Amino acid sequence: MDLWVVVPAYNEAKGIEATLRALEAQDDRAFTLVVVDNMSTDATAEVVATYAAGSSMTIELVREPRKGTGAASDTGMRHAIARGATHLLRTDADCVPRRDWVRAMRRGFADGLEMVGGLLRPRTDEFPLKFWERRLLPFVVEVAAAFGRVRPSNRDPAYLGPYVMMPGATVGITAELYERAGGFPRTAIEETHEDRALVNRVRALTRAYGTRRDVVVYGSVRRLRAYGLAGTLAWYADHHYRPEVVDVR
Repeated sequence: MDLWVVVPAYNEAKGIEATLRALEAQDDRAFTLVVVDNMSTDATAEVVATYAAGSSMTIELVREPRKGTGAASDTGMRHAIARGATHLLRTDADCVPRRDWVRAMRRGFADGLEMVGGLLRPRTDEFPLKFWERRLLPFVVEVAAAFGRVRPSNRDPAYLGPYVMMPGATVGITAELYERAGGFPRTAIEETHEDRALVNRVRALTRAYGTRRDVVVYGSVRRLRAYGLAGTLAWYADHHYRPEVVDVR
């Protein structure tokens, strides 16, 4: 298994080092990391390059000029595949994978899954969290997952299996299935939820996908703080809420 981890990043100079440290602290380090700088206007690329120079991880930095989480993620995935990747993982530049994240993903693949999702839990290292923030991020994810299961566009009879929410911050897929499914749509974050689009592309091809409770990533609550509960739910429901500032930093 030639495993690569892809991290799309836009203006994450202040926080991406925490993500890099979490990946370097994995108890399974048999992977190559590629960070995709997505037209950052800050020092994201410089921070990654500096970290890479002193790291024992293999870190590659590529650039995607088209702004968008879908575009950046797809560029990173296809870069990895071109370099020989057989299995691909993605997390985000404001997230901290649990120490056993890579190993747990491998177990999912070993159990026969071609696409593996995981749990998204709130980070506690960014700033002190209020009680409601600790509870609300998992709640928002659960509500979005429940909405996804009844959403008409997710219930096409052509799908081979049920809808399963797989946040882009904690997802793995085989290179073969990624290419067969057409990959992440090359879109901006406000245009479509690229993770949901990829799940539906996969559902049309195979039943070998699922979410594992042992695959855990801790995500930022900054969007929840900026949008509020109602705005965050509407955003994840299908971008029914469109804030003036989408890229919360």
